Amino acid sequence: MATISSPGLGSGLDVRTIVEGLVAAEGQPATSRLDRQESKLQATLSALGSVKSSLSQFQSAVSGLSYLSTFQNRTAVSSQPELFTATAVGQPSKGEFDVEVKQLAQSHKLASVGVEGVNTVIGTGNLVFQYGDPAKPANTVTIDESNNTLAGIRDAVNAANIGVRASIVNGDSGYQLVFSAANSGTDNSLRISVQESPLDGTNTDMNGLSRLAFDPAEAISNMTETAAATNAEVVIDGITVTRATNTISDALAGVTLKLLKAEVGTKATLSLGSDNDAGMAAVEKFVSAFNDMAKNFNDLTSYNPETREASILTGDVSVRGISSQLRNILGAAVPGLEGGLRALSDLGIKTQRDGTLSLDKTRLSAAMDQDISAVARVFAEAGVSSQSSVTYLSAGDNVREGSHEVVVTRLASRGQYLDAASSVSSTLVNADNNTLRIRIDGVQSGVISLTEKTYATKSELAAEIQSRINGDSTIKAAGVSVVVNYDSDTNRFSFTSERYGSSSAVEVTQVGTNGADIGLTANSAASQTGVDVAGTIGGVAATGSGQRLTGTGIVQGLALQIQGDTLGSRGTLTYTRGVASRLNEVLDGMLGRNNMLDARTGSIRTQINGIDTQRETLNKRLATLEERYMRQFTALDTMLVQMQSTSNYLASQLASLSGA
Repeated sequence: MATISSPGLGSGLDVRTIVEGLVAAEGQPATSRLDRQESKLQATLSALGSVKSSLSQFQSAVSGLSYLSTFQNRTAVSSQPELFTATAVGQPSKGEFDVEVKQLAQSHKLASVGVEGVNTVIGTGNLVFQYGDPAKPANTVTIDESNNTLAGIRDAVNAANIGVRASIVNGDSGYQLVFSAANSGTDNSLRISVQESPLDGTNTDMNGLSRLAFDPAEAISNMTETAAATNAEVVIDGITVTRATNTISDALAGVTLKLLKAEVGTKATLSLGSDNDAGMAAVEKFVSAFNDMAKNFNDLTSYNPETREASILTGDVSVRGISSQLRNILGAAVPGLEGGLRALSDLGIKTQRDGTLSLDKTRLSAAMDQDISAVARVFAEAGVSSQSSVTYLSAGDNVREGSHEVVVTRLASRGQYLDAASSVSSTLVNADNNTLRIRIDGVQSGVISLTEKTYATKSELAAEIQSRINGDSTIKAAGVSVVVNYDSDTNRFSFTSERYGSSSAVEVTQVGTNGADIGLTANSAASQTGVDVAGTIGGVAATGSGQRLTGTGIVQGLALQIQGDTLGSRGTLTYTRGVASRLNEVLDGMLGRNNMLDARTGSIRTQINGIDTQRETLNKRLATLEERYMRQFTALDTMLVQMQSTSNYLASQLASLSGA
């Protein structure tokens, strides 16, 4: 920097202006070059951001076509919606059906005798809730000194969350406790047994907690039935359908009926048809999004021969590569598909000269009306089995497209406990045989107590055992369960896990003193572990887990559910990946982690940062140059001042000599 505050003051030479001009002239070429470089890099960065944004918006449209469900919309219309409404939730067959609603489903409700108030003490012990369906697990609610009032019992039952709602009604007879089944239907009707503590001699009188007992089968009606449990009854095309709920989703495939009013003798019409609007809208969105992207790419890579001006990404390898990949998928037929619909062009979607797509809606609509499933497979990923007992679940990234033969060499089975020596000689459950413990799929239960009584049949006793086992808190928490059946031919109980495969096993680990009387024994040798399904997919050995068969090799990750009881060939599974599915995978690579565009933009940002560093270096060099120039011109200024002073002195001396 300059060492004097006002250079040029003595000589009249404008030193600062001269130095600034020289420094500016020195730095101008480098500054202009760096500005041009940064401007181009910033423009390229913005253009690549626009490319990525276009790809992202296109993928959003592609995703909607990647699933078969987009094309599976149907319409379901009721001619009398005050009686029932209908919703298509799958792919029901087109047609019309006569529907007569004869009876609505209703929940079971029981009311206790009236008491003086909500804080009236009722009693202590256990309330055991069982249901009309004996397969449903029993549930126990413990009542102790902390919750033995009418209000306390209500809160305890509600907190247990066992499918029973409790409330209190202040009626003419006093405060009454009302138990309502959370679900309608006879399978959810309530049976309530009581285990009083301390026992007052009987659990069925009208004293203490016993006043809440209710079991019509045992002629115990200490509570009043205010609403009977009923099933819904509807007649569809002359066929009677009975269900526990007013919402019926399994009577007609792909249709859910909601019954609203019973009117015997009145027949309404249910009309089922196709709804192609959602599929058509998704295809239109797909074509529009691609065209927007194509136009953006054209603008970014175009060249104007008249002005001889190129766009910022003209000749860019990245954009050319992206466009080429996408167009190759759009123009190719889907591997593995057969028939007349195999490519976008078969649906009326064609590429135009400018690279955009055109859509013939009439042709697409006709294809949808003819075979909507085939249209869906042109776009989406699909697995179609030639047999209903084989269900496609999922596929890995490298599964070869086409038809693959499925062969089953071993069926999956469930773990079972069957003691050949444990015949059922009695149905009397008492203090000597009312307990057992069981291990299901590796989960050990707590002590399970059976209701003490003489059961009318051995099948009824089997239902009691199953209900109590599945109601055990540890068993429920683990999500495992068991089916208990009585076989009259062998006079034995069998215990079967609900799970398939090698992790499925059942073992009775402990029984009461005389458990053998009712066919219960603890014999580890009677436990049989389930096995996994085995077989091949596409001629390659597959891996089994329960009923799930997963392919390897060329069908790596292709997962199927194998049901039925047939060994050998199970037909073929045709796996295809439609245009949208393939595009989605490619776009994931273009937009996912460590993608090419992000690498490019990262490199450009690094170059921009490098330009900033070059500017800093240039500024330091120019500052040093300015300081040197200032020293030089300051010295010149000093010399000029001295020379001017000498000149003035000489002029003065010469003037005096002349005068003399």
